[in-house]
Amino acid sequence: RLDLHGWTTFGIALGFTLLGGTIFSLTGKRASQIPQEAIIGIAYVVAAAAAVLLLSRAAEGDEEIKQMLVGNILLVTPLEVWKCFALFVAVGIFHFTLRRNFLLVSFDRDRAYEKGLRVRWWDFFFYASFGLVVTIFVRIAGVLLVFSYLIVPAVCGINLARGTRARLLLGWIIATAGGIGGLFWSFYGDLPSGAAIVCTFGVLLVIVSGVGFMRRIAVRQV
Repeated sequence: RLDLHGWTTFGIALGFTLLGGTIFSLTGKRASQIPQEAIIGIAYVVAAAAAVLLLSRAAEGDEEIKQMLVGNILLVTPLEVWKCFALFVAVGIFHFTLRRNFLLVSFDRDRAYEKGLRVRWWDFFFYASFGLVVTIFVRIAGVLLVFSYLIVPAVCGINLARGTRARLLLGWIIATAGGIGGLFWSFYGDLPSGAAIVCTFGVLLVIVSGVGFMRRIAVRQV
């Protein structure tokens, strides 16, 4: 019987992640009507749905599906926290060291091609490191919480700031506020922690989007 939380399962998941990163880096076009991010989002959702179909055949399928979707961060051990912290620091250093090329490939692909960068390789490095973090984090927090941490802080930062540094800072603030706020809501409302944090992120996104909309209206009226 395959242990869904064992190293074999993790190795299989990581292997599929790297395979997906390879496919995305090879199929990414210099100019396309369909953004690559949309394709990745579709693949993410379809993969999650396929996992639900597979787990539905397991003896404890319902519980495993719930674990996969929202996780159980309250049962995470200190050792797991430190392992994740070490990995995130290593990936952070990797991206910070090579940030110029990553930013160029992400925001100005034409210039990256002109400078002679191997864009597909840089895409793969990004997808591989990104996928490694997601694969490990999903085991702890679940798909929905990971997806929320990936998307909501970044969108909030884009709504409120223009510069990359300001967006990063605001994204970190939103991520911290969403996590702490969701845990408080979970504690006092006796609710599942993962789902509470995801819904808190949703509320923050609505508030930030409203603030951004009002700011744009104010600028137009000046």
